[in-house]
Amino acid sequence: MHILRAAGYRVMPWKNGGGTTTEIAVSPDSAGLDDFDWRISMARVETGGPFSSFAGIDRTLAVLEGEGIVLDIAGQPASRLTTASAPLSFPGDVPTSATLISGPIIDLNVMTRRGRMGHTVERLSLSSEREIDAGSGTTLVLPVGVGVKVFSQDLASLGPLDILILDRDSPKLRLEPEGQGPLFVIRLFNLAAND
Repeated sequence: MHILRAAGYRVMPWKNGGGTTTEIAVSPDSAGLDDFDWRISMARVETGGPFSSFAGIDRTLAVLEGEGIVLDIAGQPASRLTTASAPLSFPGDVPTSATLISGPIIDLNVMTRRGRMGHTVERLSLSSEREIDAGSGTTLVLPVGVGVKVFSQDLASLGPLDILILDRDSPKLRLEPEGQGPLFVIRLFNLAAND
């Protein structure tokens, strides 16, 4: 188990040059946009337009702040995402464009390399104590707008947008919120290991 602090995240340009993204975590460490196995980031989206294309990548998007966004993903009906919506998964190499509902947003973006890694993203309401089971892959816990006390073998605390990374088969954690807000649980799993 280890914690990455929001103050240490790396800010970098979007692949299409249309804005900046804040990289939370990537594997392998220091991987670039063309050679990661998985990548978790946040982006401030200030205008609508096309998404960057990522060949062979599956993505999941969730809105963290702002009024929301409408995604037009080729071959699918338009999808409206707000801070109350469940995260939306779609292929990163399908033409996709976005329209802002009303003003800028900040989104959470989880990407995994198709055929090698998979992922799930769950948005939970954090208003009372909750337990998180790490499972058999890598699990990341991201509180938004609220601090969290983490009870495990040691007591730790997460600030808003800090991320807790649990390795395979870590002990079950008890989370105690210091307020009320959403919590995202991201589970990453190696598909090649299941062959």
